[in-house]
Amino acid sequence: MRAANGRTVRSGTGKVKERVVYVDRSWMVERPSQRGAGDEAGFTLVELLVVVLIIGILTAIAIPSFLSQKSKATDTSAKELARTAQTTAETYAIDHGGNYEGLSLTNIQLYEKTIIAACPNASNACLSAVTVSASPFEEYTVTAKATDGHTFSVKREPSGNTKRECTPANVTGSEGGGCQNGSW
Repeated sequence: MRAANGRTVRSGTGKVKERVVYVDRSWMVERPSQRGAGDEAGFTLVELLVVVLIIGILTAIAIPSFLSQKSKATDTSAKELARTAQTTAETYAIDHGGNYEGLSLTNIQLYEKTIIAACPNASNACLSAVTVSASPFEEYTVTAKATDGHTFSVKREPSGNTKRECTPANVTGSEGGGCQNGSW
């Protein structure tokens, strides 16, 4: 026979049949009825305000950095377009006896279909200008415009050297984007 209180139960002969031991595990389970009114778990107002303050500081640091990177990305797209236009202009010169006479925005687009010339363009960089010097037609300038308004130009000089210029000139940091101090 089992005893509910953990006592030893003896048979009629006096031998111990079974010992039943109960362990009190009620301390492991917290019942809502056992908690007092002042013992509720949760965060205090001060703790919540500290968390909100930390999130605000991190946001204040991250947003300007993100905006700077976005500006640099749009500027990089315009730089790539100007560089592609430069390569296309060189291809045009090879096909036309080594000079750039007749080089225009339309001719560049005929050679390279991926160049976007519809400026202004709110979603992509675009090739905004192609200029060629007077005779002997050894100089040209191709200019691409980024969606943020920055322009990137590649100039070919008569010596064959190229010069890269951009606007806004004399601006650094996030305002300058991919154009730092007028060159790229």
